[in-house]
Amino acid sequence: MQLTSIEQLMLLQRLPQTGIAAYWRVLEQFSNLNTVFEVPPATLKGLLHEQARECLLALQKQGESHPLLQVVRKNIAWLHERNIHIVHIDNEYYPSLLREVKRAPLLMYVWGDPTLLNLPQIAIVGSRSPTTGGRTNAITFSRGLAEAGFTITSGLALGVDVAAHQGALQAKGRTLAILGTGIDQIYPARHVHIAEDIVAAGGAVVSEFPLGTGPLPSNFPQRNRIISGLSCGVLVVEAAVKSGSLITARYALQQDREVFAIPGSIQNPLSKGCHALIKEGAKLVECPEDVVEELQGILAFKHTELVEKHVQAPISRDVGGEHSSDEERILTYLGYDPVSFDALAEGTALPTGELMARLMTMELKGLVTNMGHGYARVRS
Repeated sequence: MQLTSIEQLMLLQRLPQTGIAAYWRVLEQFSNLNTVFEVPPATLKGLLHEQARECLLALQKQGESHPLLQVVRKNIAWLHERNIHIVHIDNEYYPSLLREVKRAPLLMYVWGDPTLLNLPQIAIVGSRSPTTGGRTNAITFSRGLAEAGFTITSGLALGVDVAAHQGALQAKGRTLAILGTGIDQIYPARHVHIAEDIVAAGGAVVSEFPLGTGPLPSNFPQRNRIISGLSCGVLVVEAAVKSGSLITARYALQQDREVFAIPGSIQNPLSKGCHALIKEGAKLVECPEDVVEELQGILAFKHTELVEKHVQAPISRDVGGEHSSDEERILTYLGYDPVSFDALAEGTALPTGELMARLMTMELKGLVTNMGHGYARVRS
């Protein structure tokens, strides 16, 4: 039975009673996944649940006819038909920041542009039932941070999450939606059109869960570690003391990310979580510029890192298909001699935040390069 590396990882994901901790136990024991599907399953006792070992034994006996392998291959065909990328942990698009996270996801399913995973990101999270002021703050901060060049990352949930995505879209910036369900199970269902808007605007929807995975409560804390793990910092807009947003903030602290919180009225229960974070050392912020000021060094560093990555290992230019109209406009204006950012902004008439995001994406695609004193086309 011949299995590709993707098939092996997807089969491992679908073994019964096998979560991310079990995946990593197996990988730490066997550097080559082929071994897992060849050794007697009894030797995997202590690494995998009994039901998972029984499933592996059946897979070894039935080979190509095993139902689980057939499901995986149908899933791969479905993903391919819809141009959904499978990004595994050794893939060139796998985000370097997320690799640093304990028990990082082995696979991610990316509907949209996978190059965005490595762009500098700010996570914006908060209550599913925010006050009017909280929702306004989520949109305002998201819009301002997108205009400053950050990709906005959130969870597509009701309330603050969806407001953060909408703020980035209003700024014509990039936004990533991280799901706690399979990539085919947008949750809540009413946000399907938001997910479509995100992808259409050059963003992406991301999940680590197999196709068909529903909104199980245990999935969302697991999803939150990806939201924080992808980001340079996490901004909490409104949150109760016991909430998923504070779980994300705790993950961010464990992952050595910056945490920001917007203060509010002491009478507002949704401010108590933010106040608790501030007491613990989170940075109090009152406007997007406060976040930008704190992270501008990281933004510059990530920008340089992306350029160096491009120079050392250029990313295939066919990622994401044909160039967008904005990319064509930029390429038309650029030559092989450097053009300053200000001149490029004036010549293309693109908002500065959108232009910066476009240029970073184009650098990842190997279309342009930052020469220090301006941008230029990359020679074929």
